[in-house]
Amino acid sequence: MKNIGIICEYNPFHNGHLYHINKIKEMFNDCNIILVMSGNFTQRGDVSLIDKWTKTDIALHYGINLVVELPFVFATQSADIFAKYSIKILNELKCDYLVFGSELNNIKILKEMAETQINNKKYD
Repeated sequence: MKNIGIICEYNPFHNGHLYHINKIKEMFNDCNIILVMSGNFTQRGDVSLIDKWTKTDIALHYGINLVVELPFVFATQSADIFAKYSIKILNELKCDYLVFGSELNNIKILKEMAETQINNKKYD
């Protein structure tokens, strides 16, 4: 059985999130979906619209198998720190895949953007 990781905030949970979960179930018939989610505060430092317990209940209701809270100290940081520690948690939980949504739906462009940020010193 594969372990599929999602990194999210669900602030608030909406139909796009449900679509994402359902697509994962479609792509991986027999899998565990593990969610790393910010708690009561978001990456932008705002108070979440929904408390972490309610967000967890919603996620479990829609088929997430395990919800792990990204600790506050990482959840309220810049995107790179938010992502780094989310990935670290998913790695420790032996996730086989990280599945994410994208408005572009073009992995080539996403890779090019990532490489530009990594290799271009202007982004430091």
